Amino acid sequence: MNKQHEYKTTIRWTGNLGKGTIDYRSYERSHTINSGNKPLIQASSDPAFRGDKDKYNPEELFLSSLSSCHMLWYLHFCAISGVVVKSYKDTPSGIMEETKNGGGRFTKVVLNPVIEVEEESMKEEAMDLHHKANEYCFIANSCNFKIDHSPVVNLAVP
Repeated sequence: MNKQHEYKTTIRWTGNLGKGTIDYRSYERSHTINSGNKPLIQASSDPAFRGDKDKYNPEELFLSSLSSCHMLWYLHFCAISGVVVKSYKDTPSGIMEETKNGGGRFTKVVLNPVIEVEEESMKEEAMDLHHKANEYCFIANSCNFKIDHSPVVNLAVP
């Protein structure tokens, strides 16, 4: 039997300007995301869809989830393989295409991690472990498109 893990969040719409959704322009897309006693995430839709540019949108959170999941698996595999990572930063990017019916989907995501390792001898394995991390990433395995990677591994400066 496979282990199962259940996750719950609370999404609360905060964009009712007093008239509800009487028409397309009568409400804000603002909402909060919460789980347990963690800090609220202020969110909205992308500005292209009448959202607030100063709040996270679902597309940004999706990219962040992919990047975060990959990073956590990557760090795990580095730790058990003897690759000492000193820093990790990713700037993921993605392409979402709108469909004719007004919906859309992501067609491409590229993770761009820049990693610093402790020793020169660790660089090759540090590059290779990105493939393994991708195989294990829960979020990437839930997508219906390939997640590309463009990693850079540098030697950490003492």
